[in-house]
Amino acid sequence: AGRSKWDIREEVWEHLEASGLAEFPRPVRGRIPNFKGSLQACCSLRELEVFGRAREVKVDPDKPLEGARLAALQARKTLLVPTPRLRTGLFNRIVPPPGATKEMLRRCATSQGVRDFSVPVGLDDKAQVDLVVVGSVAVSEKGWRIGKGEGYADMEYAMMVSMGAVQEDTPVVTIVHDCQVLDIAEELLGDHDLTVDYILTPTRTIQTNCKRPKPQGIMWHKARALGCSEMLGKIPILKTLHWREKQAGKDVTLQDEHPALADTSRAATPDKKVMAANPQPWAAPGSAPVGSDPVNPKSEGSDTVTTVYVGNLPGSLRVSQLKSALRELQVVPAALKWQGAQHRAFLDYRDQGAAHRALSSLQGLTLGGNALRVELAKSHSNKG
Repeated sequence: AGRSKWDIREEVWEHLEASGLAEFPRPVRGRIPNFKGSLQACCSLRELEVFGRAREVKVDPDKPLEGARLAALQARKTLLVPTPRLRTGLFNRIVPPPGATKEMLRRCATSQGVRDFSVPVGLDDKAQVDLVVVGSVAVSEKGWRIGKGEGYADMEYAMMVSMGAVQEDTPVVTIVHDCQVLDIAEELLGDHDLTVDYILTPTRTIQTNCKRPKPQGIMWHKARALGCSEMLGKIPILKTLHWREKQAGKDVTLQDEHPALADTSRAATPDKKVMAANPQPWAAPGSAPVGSDPVNPKSEGSDTVTTVYVGNLPGSLRVSQLKSALRELQVVPAALKWQGAQHRAFLDYRDQGAAHRALSSLQGLTLGGNALRVELAKSHSNKG
């Protein structure tokens, strides 16, 4: 009684280690734990009717779900795996080489295989996920789920709802050891928490018949409590989704909004006094002015920049609108070369990491009705 989510996590991790049930990678604390019998539990996935009907299956990248990824590949289903911490996008689609042997499929199901044999799936790809398989630290027979505490599984599901990849009746399966099936008080759950419809263990298949609604999209108004504010700074695709929903007229106001995500309508027409004091008034707080890099003083005066080409700009678009979008997505460049008459612009970044974050954030972005074309400029080095 009175146990918090964190209390339950600690109990499960400690029990798995103390009882000898924990498997590589160790220690399991802080992870979706791998356990003895995980492959056996994953094999039960093949027996579910919802798996037989599914054509496109999303399986988390955690080690104990390796058998579930293999089952999907062996059944010749489309396998989608979230990118680690969503750093480079939402999904990877695993594409085994033509004529892949059983051994090759086993390799494709591993974390290394996911990296080697995958292609990214963006917000504009028409993913239609028929079955979702997630890891858990603890779960109840009623379908209440507790993850490792970072919120990525809940966020991934909410993002899939927003992009139309899952429906209200898309089944969710979790795979755990029997000792991870516990009583969990419903009051511990929030509206953002993902529930599950099936629980697979080494000895049981449990259909929860859970009636609690799953997340209906990203709850921007609860951003602070759910960690969205912090995630926006780390997940380019989440920033892009925030921008799209804002453009679609949805209320995406962040509770306790992060300073770098301040109101763009105000910032797009800055105060004249501020403009006089700041030669780059539209830059996000903390961004580097031209000619300096506060993060890496050695780069000051560097003669090399990485340039991102932005094309297919609508003729009616103003430079202030592009700057507003860049600030909203937190990918403000050190310099911007505007060529509106040619429907293009060039964004200069002082390190390749910042340039690639901009590429990821701007992919699929629509401004003024035009889907932007974004790529590294053919010649992205400026001397002097």
